[in-house]
Order: sequence, then C-alpha cells, then structure tokens
Amino acid sequence: DVQLQASGGGTVQPGGSLRLFCAASGFTFGSGYMAWFRQVPGSEREFVAGVTWSDSKYYSAAVKGRFTIVRDNVKNTLDLQMTSLRPEDTAVYFCASTTSRTRPPLAEYNYWGQGTQVTVSS
Repeated sequence: DVQLQASGGGTVQPGGSLRLFCAASGFTFGSGYMAWFRQVPGSEREFVAGVTWSDSKYYSAAVKGRFTIVRDNVKNTLDLQMTSLRPEDTAVYFCASTTSRTRPPLAEYNYWGQGTQVTVSS
C-alpha cells in the first residue's frame, strides 16, 4: 500500500518550535521532488517548502529563514523543522511527493500525506 504518513503537529505558543515528520511506505522517494504544503479552511493549499533529490531547497517567502526542510533518501523521510512560529502559520500541513525532478504544479504531485494540524496560539 503506497502512502505518506505525516505527524508531529500540535499547539505551540508564538515564537515556539515544532518539527513535522513524513514517512513514505510502499514506494521510495527516488529522484522525485518532495514538498510540504499547508492549508487553512476556505483557502487554497499553499506551498511551504520543497527539496530535490540532490538536496536543493526552496522556501516560500512566508517561511524562509524560519523553516528548514530535511530529506533523507535512505530512510524515505521528509521533515519540516519550524521555528519562530507565528499565529499565521496555523494550518493543516501536508507532505507530498512527485515523480518530477523539479517543482511541479500542485496537480502533479502524486502522493499526499493525510495532514497534520499546527496551531500557533497564546
């Protein structure tokens, strides 16, 4: 059974940190692009961070300098270290994979994790 399993979400105060985890089963990352997205109710799914098989990373302007994406091609895991969290980071976070080697449009991601809730609130 092919799936991505995301975990690690929770509630944290502004300025705090969280680490999200994503593990693949039933397939390997291979040379495909991996990414984290987030979504709030009523809004489109938003790209947060992505990484190529060769560890080239890209971040949205909203999280650059605060979030770090970590890919392990041996363990088939994709983490997202989040620091200096803000209330506007509150969302459901999804990991995703694609067979494309470079960042593709949203519709071309093949597999999605089930989402993990991150809430930043005092």
